[in-house]
Amino acid sequence: MSRTIDYYLAPQSPWTYLGHQRMWDLAQQAQAQAHIRVMPVDLGQVFPVSGGLPLGKRAPQRQAYRLMEMTRFSQHLNLPIHLQPKFFPVAGDDAARVIIAVDLHHGTQAAMAITGAILKAVWAQERNIADTQVLAELLAEQHLDAACLAQATQADVQTRYTQYTQSAIDVGVFGAPTYVIEDQMYWGQDRLDFVARHLQA
Repeated sequence: MSRTIDYYLAPQSPWTYLGHQRMWDLAQQAQAQAHIRVMPVDLGQVFPVSGGLPLGKRAPQRQAYRLMEMTRFSQHLNLPIHLQPKFFPVAGDDAARVIIAVDLHHGTQAAMAITGAILKAVWAQERNIADTQVLAELLAEQHLDAACLAQATQADVQTRYTQYTQSAIDVGVFGAPTYVIEDQMYWGQDRLDFVARHLQA
């Protein structure tokens, strides 16, 4: 039986970056192929209703520990990461809409590919994903239709972005990444072992 994974993500999130490829691999390797719904959300809307705070407003202790954990996971996973990249904090809305446009135009596999490229652009390559030219370059590098950049500005894409964000709020999402399978929610890339167990059950 195929399972659906609702993949709530933020394209500027380091934790989404650290977990993205592993989550994709899990879905591909699941005994019953798992279908991913790629669902970028606006954390600026999610945080106020769930008790979350933007990074700059968090206590110094939390900010310091975040950097420690990012270092640990980067080393453990052998994934390069700039702890304080040149373009961060960065608005993720335009990148989120590009992911949605790619999903609508090319499908899930392409949406996962461009999501990975966008995350890598922030955390490994120090590129500005709020820059339209950078987004155009990322589409070209993934061999995706350049028309997705224009499509990302259309009303249907914004509507879907709004719907994904509201869906996240409705199911109780409070951070990214969050994976929802059936009635179970898993928050954070460090919960992927539990996602694997769910898919294997």
